[in-house]
Amino acid sequence: MNKTWIVTSETYLRQTKSWSFLMLILMPFLFIGLTFGISYVATPSQDKSDIAVISTDHSLRQSFLDNSDVATTTKYKSVKAAQQATTKSDINGYLVLKVVNHQQVQAVFHGPNEISSGDQAKIQRFLSTVQTQMNVHDAKLTTSQTKALARQPQFKQQLQQKTASNKAAKRISFYILVFFVYLILTTYSSITAQEIAAEKGTKIMEVIFSSTTPRKYFNGKVYGVLLMIVTQLLVYLLGGALVVQLAQHSRATQQLWQQNASVIGKVLHNLLSINLIFALAAVLLYTVVSAFCGALVTRVEDAGKASQPVIYMNLLTFVMAMAFQGSPTSGIVKVFSYIPFFSSYLMPLRLINNTATTSAALISLAILLATVIGSMWYIGKIYGGLMLQTDELGFWGNLKRGLSLK
Repeated sequence: MNKTWIVTSETYLRQTKSWSFLMLILMPFLFIGLTFGISYVATPSQDKSDIAVISTDHSLRQSFLDNSDVATTTKYKSVKAAQQATTKSDINGYLVLKVVNHQQVQAVFHGPNEISSGDQAKIQRFLSTVQTQMNVHDAKLTTSQTKALARQPQFKQQLQQKTASNKAAKRISFYILVFFVYLILTTYSSITAQEIAAEKGTKIMEVIFSSTTPRKYFNGKVYGVLLMIVTQLLVYLLGGALVVQLAQHSRATQQLWQQNASVIGKVLHNLLSINLIFALAAVLLYTVVSAFCGALVTRVEDAGKASQPVIYMNLLTFVMAMAFQGSPTSGIVKVFSYIPFFSSYLMPLRLINNTATTSAALISLAILLATVIGSMWYIGKIYGGLMLQTDELGFWGNLKRGLSLK
């Protein structure tokens, strides 16, 4: 066991110190950081997004400041001061309020750009309220007549468990999980296959197998790659927690986060669940098979081709998951959600859409883990023969010979 962990640590340290692994870890954060930076610069500060309110009627001005819900500033009280602030881009513009002929309330906005549609609606709502009050006052209506005019219709919605937000959360969860698994599997399948294939073309394997068993060496290689995956996952989890905190407090994303908090919460729940275990188990299975494919080639020059069968299998399962994303109750999805290689995509699809029970997921996961353990045991058993095999029989010939080894 000690020799296994020596191989594990050597594989892990050598791979994690490489620039390719570092860029693989940092690339998502660099992308997110760049997005946040551009959004922060492009989003104007709160002061510059305010508008000034100018009016000779102090009560009307104060009522607008208190009740309109429009982002305003109280710094400027004259048209001249507001014009200068607008010219300097200190504010977005200014709104002039007045009452025409003691009968009609009027608002005129002055600024370089059109006011947002949301603020337009708020201003119109405020003007309508004030105008109604003036009309009622001028009409000299009785109390009962005033109450009758103030009567408003009612509109209610009875939604079935917030269907729209649930659908959005399910779709987002599915896409994030599927693309994450696909990219991770493709990356580490290639790394593992090339790692094994590169050693195949050297004489060092004879020396290594004289000091340790092929099974221990093989297991050490797999464990090393698995530790790389766990390291990457932990970095993503910690970095994701930091990104969540930034998104909640950044002026560029705070409002968007508040509006979609329920959807984001459901997405995080779908990702940080048993679906994550399916992803890890799938990566381990593909890693084991990639090591087997890497051991089948006979030359270092063929290392790049070693991972192709596994990548094609991963592509097939990915395409199948995308094709059936809208049909999680399909019989094909149900059957293949228990088959290793496919279950890592299709069982999470069923779980996200609530078409599979927890017991069904546990059965599928048990089959997947049993396949991983069985594959490691079998490939570890024939690994020595594979690595010392030097005859060029082509891929299928090497595969046939490899499977016949005992």
